[in-house]
Amino acid sequence: MLSTATDTSPGSATGVPSPGTPPGDIDEALGRVIENTVAPGAAEVDRQGAFPADSVAALGRAGVLGLLSAPEAGGAGASLATAAHVVERLAGACSSTAMVVLMHYAATAVVEAHGAEDVRRAIAGGEHLTTLAFSEAGSRSHFWAPLGTASPAGDTGGRVRLDAEKSWVTSAGHADSYVWSSRPLDATGPMTLWLVPGDAPGLTVKGAFDGFGLRGNASSPVTAEAVTVPHSAMLGADAHGMDIALATALPRFLVLNSAFCLGVSEALLSHARAHLSRSRLSHLDQTLADQWMVRDGYARLHTRADSARAFLADTLTALETGREDAMLRVLQVKAVAAETAADVADGVMRLCGGAAFRRELGVERRFRDALAARVMAPTTEALYDFTGRASLGLPLFEETS
Repeated sequence: MLSTATDTSPGSATGVPSPGTPPGDIDEALGRVIENTVAPGAAEVDRQGAFPADSVAALGRAGVLGLLSAPEAGGAGASLATAAHVVERLAGACSSTAMVVLMHYAATAVVEAHGAEDVRRAIAGGEHLTTLAFSEAGSRSHFWAPLGTASPAGDTGGRVRLDAEKSWVTSAGHADSYVWSSRPLDATGPMTLWLVPGDAPGLTVKGAFDGFGLRGNASSPVTAEAVTVPHSAMLGADAHGMDIALATALPRFLVLNSAFCLGVSEALLSHARAHLSRSRLSHLDQTLADQWMVRDGYARLHTRADSARAFLADTLTALETGREDAMLRVLQVKAVAAETAADVADGVMRLCGGAAFRRELGVERRFRDALAARVMAPTTEALYDFTGRASLGLPLFEETS
């Protein structure tokens, strides 16, 4: 079952957690990094499809990458609400950077619970970028059904051999480690998790990412061919990977993806507000915003985004208070926010008209980025199925052989 006790660390919000502002020093540092590095580089990251290495390094120095790490490891021990605030702010400036951090936070949750102390400290210190490597070419977005294998390496050192074809891995070729899924080594069950070094011999990134949106998040296929890791690289017990993912990575991924969608939606609405307020119909001596039908359209989009924000706040409250419906809210929240972002993007494009096609307005890039969440595993359709299953008392996943 999805854990409802995801954030009991110091700094967790009480009541309605939005906006979940980080501690003052980190929030100020985040603002400086966004202003000086993330935002100025966002358009070029998108144009070139370049990994935002400078932004990630700056976020590491500012303490943002270690935000969810435990204080005893040197991290901030912040809440999920705080992480959502960070991801939302980053998404408003550069969606690619936000997605890199989002996946880092999801993977960090697994490493914090089951990883080695040296890696935990490196993450806490902002010196180590990690990410999830779940989806595979053979099972596609059905991340819960890995086909990649783990087997004894055949040497005398007790090492384990990993072979897999991962289909989409954010920060591929740039992450210092991958939280990697495979079929179990010896036990019976759907999945085992491993921490695989990013420079492990046998890992191959199959081409640079050239996508429609999120062009700088380096989401590429990664192949493991006879990659060997020590048995101690196993995260948790053999065959317990699904339970670990459901209790740690998945809730954070879904909630933070929702915050990502809100950040993109708010950026779109901000661009629309500026354009509608300054663009004039000279023959009527009015701005576009003076037209009632324009105001109506903008109000509907604004209300849609506010509704998604309220749903995210309620989901965070449900998690932090251990409410009975917390699992259901987690399953719903990404679907709600992803479809909101897509609809807001479409609506803003319509409101701004032909001007929205020009890169300089800023809408075109956000429009492309806004469509990503609905197709990222678990997709909106998969989440609706999970929600239906949970609501009807059915198991979330079909049993696989």
